[in-house]
Amino acid sequence: MPAAPPDLSCLAVLGAGGRIGRLLRPIWGAAPAWHARSDGPPAPAVAGRGVVVCLAGVTSGDAAALAGNTDAALDALEAARAAGAARVLLMSSSAVYGRAEGPLTEDRPAIPANAYGAAKHDMERGVAAWRAAHPDGPEAVCLRLGNVAGADALLGRLGATPPRLDIFPDGRGPRRNYVGPVTLARTLAALAAHPGPLPPVLNLGSPGLVDMTDLLRAAGRDWDAVPASDAALPEVALDTSRLAGIVPLGPKTAAPATLVAEWREATA
Repeated sequence: MPAAPPDLSCLAVLGAGGRIGRLLRPIWGAAPAWHARSDGPPAPAVAGRGVVVCLAGVTSGDAAALAGNTDAALDALEAARAAGAARVLLMSSSAVYGRAEGPLTEDRPAIPANAYGAAKHDMERGVAAWRAAHPDGPEAVCLRLGNVAGADALLGRLGATPPRLDIFPDGRGPRRNYVGPVTLARTLAALAAHPGPLPPVLNLGSPGLVDMTDLLRAAGRDWDAVPASDAALPEVALDTSRLAGIVPLGPKTAAPATLVAEWREATA
């Protein structure tokens, strides 16, 4: 018999107005409680919900602005604790690994190479300190997210003008772990409903790397090739084996055609 669908009514989703939130909302519908920054304090949205999914964060700005990532995470944890929620899923980033070469396991030291990666690492450390001070809960899981199709700097910003894309000496474009919004929604729901304890840090992406040139081909778009600079990273390879032991994702979820189809489904 097929598995029962997850109970999305147990979820409170913070950061509903961000790029990922706008992709997930059409997929999950009205069952979760959705909360955007403009809605004020998150406590009313979290009340009565068992799991908080914190998508809220800051992607650009100076150090003070980027520190908002830690503030958003701690606010989510405090609201969850006050509401008696059991688990909080928090969005970190593969940027915490910096320029380290893969496969990037969760046990690798985080050595961020830019301010955004450093801010997400600071957020993870803030969450760990909060958990140590509140051993009674809720459980907190920092998800080191790869690229989300449609919320990334490529598909998410396609316009009339062909995008510029770094091309490396081997003729390939940048290669990254991707996940489509439909697969992301299913994965987050499965993590929310997981009956046992989860690791405090977890890489999140579909297995295998995706060449951005293949992604653009699947979307039927051309691009302007630019020779990659020495500072450009040819690949960021997350090791997703720990995730696979909890929520198995098949190789098809990383196929460019699947990623593009999920992006279009979420934005139709």
